[in-house]
Formats: sequence, structure tokens, C-alpha cells
Amino acid sequence: MKKTHLNLYSGLFTFCLICLTFSSFSQTNAGKVVSPKSLAKGQALFDALCSSCHNFSQRVIGPELGTVMSAAPADWIKNMIVNAGAMTEKGDPRAKQLYDDYKQVMPSFQYLKKSEVDALMSYIGSKQKKMAPAIPSSDGIAPLTDPIPTKIAKSPITLDLAYVSTSPLTATKAPLSRINVSRTLPGTPNRLFIQDLRGFLYEFKNNKWEVAIDLIREKPAFIHAPGLATGFGSFAFHPDFKSNGLLYTTHTEPPGTAKADFAFEDSIKVTLQWVLTEWKIQDAGTLPFKVTNRTLLRINVATPIHGVQECTFNTHAVKGSADYGMLYIGVGDGGAAGEGWTHVTTGNNRIWGSVIRIDPMGKNSNNGQYGIPPDNPFAKSKDADLCKEIYCRGFRNPNRIIWTPRGNMLITDIGQSNSEELNLGIPGGNYGWPDREGTFVVRPKAKIDQVFPLPADGDSIPYLYPVAHFDHDEGKAISGGFVYTGKKIPVLQGKYIFSDVTNGRFFFVEADKLKLGTQSTIAEFSLTLDKQPFDFLSIHTTYKPDVRLGLDENDELLIFTKADGKMYRVAGAQ
Repeated sequence: MKKTHLNLYSGLFTFCLICLTFSSFSQTNAGKVVSPKSLAKGQALFDALCSSCHNFSQRVIGPELGTVMSAAPADWIKNMIVNAGAMTEKGDPRAKQLYDDYKQVMPSFQYLKKSEVDALMSYIGSKQKKMAPAIPSSDGIAPLTDPIPTKIAKSPITLDLAYVSTSPLTATKAPLSRINVSRTLPGTPNRLFIQDLRGFLYEFKNNKWEVAIDLIREKPAFIHAPGLATGFGSFAFHPDFKSNGLLYTTHTEPPGTAKADFAFEDSIKVTLQWVLTEWKIQDAGTLPFKVTNRTLLRINVATPIHGVQECTFNTHAVKGSADYGMLYIGVGDGGAAGEGWTHVTTGNNRIWGSVIRIDPMGKNSNNGQYGIPPDNPFAKSKDADLCKEIYCRGFRNPNRIIWTPRGNMLITDIGQSNSEELNLGIPGGNYGWPDREGTFVVRPKAKIDQVFPLPADGDSIPYLYPVAHFDHDEGKAISGGFVYTGKKIPVLQGKYIFSDVTNGRFFFVEADKLKLGTQSTIAEFSLTLDKQPFDFLSIHTTYKPDVRLGLDENDELLIFTKADGKMYRVAGAQ
């Protein structure tokens, strides 16, 4: 696949947002007869470049495309694909409204061949359906149009950022790199490692990025296309790394690369396999690492979204405790719920939509490659159908997991269309997806993008609800964060600091006030860069900043922006 195509999905995301905003325009392309060759070409482009953000039944990262051709004229859509910036600059009302709503304009795609644009349009047109109205619940209650009407207030605290470095660029168009997670080396905490989803683990030292592991070389089946949730998901050094040299990673491979340990029925298409790998590092002092590896488990997923994006150890667990050395893994629903396969992500007999907990040094799993901790919630059950790896479940995309200084487990869950969640992790807990999103009811068999009030007479199932959440008026995708424990900025002590991936706004809640059964008040930081007022959208006008948070060797906050591969440090607060 040509590198020039890597960002096509972001362009389609933007033009489809415009189209869905203008639903009053006549249908122009749906149902048009096109050649099988054009459809095949369009589907190949869509699967490779667009499916990570779009499908034809639900909002993913971008809107669903099942009604897009009834929203705006085809020629206008094509013009937006080719050069949205020019359309905005000349004052096109639809393009201008999109810019006003999203503060971004998609990059120019003038390099695309006319045949490529036509093929995409043909395929999308072939998938069109009748626009569905809002569907009220069986008791006549209408879906909520503004689930959380109270807006997030600005805190008097301003974070001052300082530019640190730019990572090695792994693409020619945004996102220029996909830096994502940082960890320090246990036993030698002055060594900082940062991963790029395109397959590289770097050590960052003295403002230099040196490759520690190259998954492209080490794992011949490794893939990172089409982007978004695919690639090198996460990594975690074993807490006894200094003595055992063990590292754990998650990554994606094509469907059917090897037999999956967790698979579903043949009627459900497999798009990717997520693989958990254990690496034995021979000499941590030499880069790149000399390694051997073994596969611990392999999970099929239905779409490119919501995969296995997190693996981590409880860094607050002390040696000798039951949680020491236990590996936690966030397993998303793989997009199954949105495709109508809700049974895949409900119940404790399937792994999808859960946080699992394993002993990587054990051997009592079904495949004999890892252990089931005896204190897992379902470990002692005699029900052979239970997935005994499950620690808690009911998540759409449990993308980050951390522990507070008091030992509370926090799980961020990226929502569907209405709520971005911060959850307290409780053993055996059910957090509701796909029947709940935030503190709202979802009816996934009807229209999964809608939410309704909770039942007046209470839940028949004891769901656990987020301890903090925000709706899509504030942002579209919660980033994982951290409770600040650094020494340089006392005013941040005890605050769980997080962001929104798509707009780069920064928020916090007081970690010690998080409590099940209530939703803590979220406040927003103002930002400065080198003491000058700043926001990420001001420098990312053609692609979302794609913000992630990390910690450096001294537990001070780092900020990564995938759009341009830059790393910042939170240098102070006032």
C-alpha cells in the first residue's frame, strides 16, 4: 500500500461528517449500478483505509456511512475529498460549517486518481440504506439528545507545556508517528521506553530515540494497517525484569495467521488477530535487544477497532502480594456489538469486552502457555464454559488501566456515541456494554448510537457505572491518564489527569474522591506552551492531534501527539 494512502481514512471521516450534517439534500448515488471491478476496487480501498473509522451500521471513530449518499450531492462529496481546504477557503457553506463545528479541515487529496475516488464512491453507494429515524423505547421514552447537559467548567489551574523532542517519523502524512505508551525499566528507573504502534519500541535517552525492538523484523506477520487500533498495541516490563528479563507486548496479525485461542463462530468475519507475546531479553544494556519470544495467547476480532490495546502490571503491588506479577490485559469488543453480534460481548463465557488477568509465568490455561490466577473472580467455578481469565467485563474499549497510589484500579473506556468513561475496576464487575453506555441505557438491537435514561425502578442486573464521564459535546475519545505523583508540581498532587484524544483538551478529577455510585466532577485545565496561551487544535488544523499521556523517569507528565510525532513535558502549573 502506498504511503500516500495512509491518511485517506481521516479524509473520509471528515467529508462524511459534513454529509451527515446536511441530511436534507437529495440522494444522488445510492443504488447506482456499477461494475463488479469498481466495487471490488472500492471495497479493497475501504477495507484497507476506511474501515478503522467507518462502517455502514454505526458510528465508530467517524460516522456510519449507511446513509451518506442521501446527505449531499455526489459531486460536492468528490470535491471535498480532492481539496477540502479550497472548498472551505472559498466559503462553501457546508465546508465552513464543518470547520466551525470541528475546527479542522481535512488535508488535500489531489494526488488521488479519479478512478480511486470513483471506486470508493461506488462501493459506499452500494451499501446505502434508508435513513432511520430516532427510535423511542418500548415505553415511549425518547432517546436523549444531550445526555450530560452540564458542561465541564474551567479550573483556575493552567498547565504549562514545554516541547521535548520529535520521535522518528514513520509516515509522510499525519499521523507522522504513532507514539502511544511510555514505561520505565523496573530496577533501573532512569531508563525510559516509548512505543510506536507502527512496530517500534524505542529507548529515549539524552534526547535520542534508539530502537530497542523492531516488531516488523521480529514478527514477519505483524501488520499496522489500516491504523487506529491496529499495530503494536502496548508493552509491559515484568516487575522482576532485572532478574528475569521478561517483556510483554500486544500486536496485530492478519486473520488466520495461526489458530486462535479465542475465536467465534464461522458466521462472523475475522478481520484481525491480536497476539500477546512474551519476550526474553538477553542483555538489557545492549540495543537493539537480543530477544527470543513465545506467544501466550491469540484472539480473533471482528473489525479493526477496539482490540487488545493495553497490557500492564499493577506497579503498586508489592512483592509477595497476590497481585504481584499478574498481567492485566484490556480486550475490547472488536466492534462486534456495533455489527449486531452483541452476544460476543455479553456474558462471562467470552473474552471480548473485558479486562483479563493472567499469570504469565503459569501453565494452567487451556493452551498451557500462561496461568489463571487462583484469586480471579471465576477461577474456582466448576462451570467449564466460563472464561476464567476475566477479571471484570462490560467494556467497549478498555484502552488504558492504571492504579492510584491508594491501590484503586482505574479503567478508561472509549464510548460509542455518547459517553467517555472512567471506571473503578472491581473484581467480577459488569460495566454494562452493550446494554449500558455511561449512566445510560443502550438498545443495541434497535439503534446502538442512541441512549435512554436508566430505568426508574432500577436495574435488573447489578451494573457498575463510571465514577466520572463526559459526553460528546466535550470530546470524542477519552485518553488514559495518570494520578500525578511527581515532585515538581505540587498543585497537581492527587489529581487524575487525562485528555480527549480528538481535541487535546485536558481534564482532571480528584483521585481520592472517586467513588462507586457517583460521578465525580470533571474540571478542565487551561494550557500554555512556553508560558503563551495554547491549544492543540491551533497547531493541528488538518488532522486531529491524537493526544496520549505518558510518564517520564521521574513520574512527571509527558504528552504525545501522533499527528506530528511531538513529545511535550508538563513543565509547571499555575
